[in-house]
Amino acid sequence: MNTIYSIDLSLHPTTFDLWHVCLAGTVLVLALTLIILLLAMVVRMARCKRKSVETVTPLLTSAVAPEPVIKIVEKIVEKIVEVEKIVQAPIPEPVILKESTPDAALQLLGLLQKEARFIDFIKEDITSFSDEDIGVAARVVHEGCNKAINEHFTLTPVRTEQEGSKVTLPSGFDASLVRLIGNIVGSAPFTGILVHKGWQITDIRLAKLTQGHNAKILASAEVEL
Repeated sequence: MNTIYSIDLSLHPTTFDLWHVCLAGTVLVLALTLIILLLAMVVRMARCKRKSVETVTPLLTSAVAPEPVIKIVEKIVEKIVEVEKIVQAPIPEPVILKESTPDAALQLLGLLQKEARFIDFIKEDITSFSDEDIGVAARVVHEGCNKAINEHFTLTPVRTEQEGSKVTLPSGFDASLVRLIGNIVGSAPFTGILVHKGWQITDIRLAKLTQGHNAKILASAEVEL
């Protein structure tokens, strides 16, 4: 059989009311203590902030003074300009190409043709001639070319050593005077065998051409009457 219990909510025990009063008083005391502590911390932080501002302000004022900053900037700019002058590489000089005139070359070919029949020899079909005939003609061409060269040019060897001797090329040697061949490894100085002594012209004695002379005519055609 079920039993039904009823509770009267309007009843308030007197002993329990006293306990709540004690708890309320304790909470109130703790709340007041916490508020006092928070106010003390805020006041202390405000004082510290004021002191830090008073300490930093003179430093900032002296650091941003107009005249020292301008002088520092001017010095920095001067240093940058000096560094740019040192670092900036010199502008290379423009390469000037000389236009070669063919007159001197044509004049030389004309001299070789005149003295040695050089053009006739190299334009001749020699396949039908024997080696003996070619040798005789080559001797004539050799003598004539040698005469023309010696008469109008002075030739000297680039190297005075005997061909086949050992030579040493120092660092910075003139590459236009000596050409390296074979197995080229490393950097100068180089030591090797002189294969060819080379030639250079020290004097030129070509005749001056008259006005209207056609240097392209190496040899005039000949008509026998």
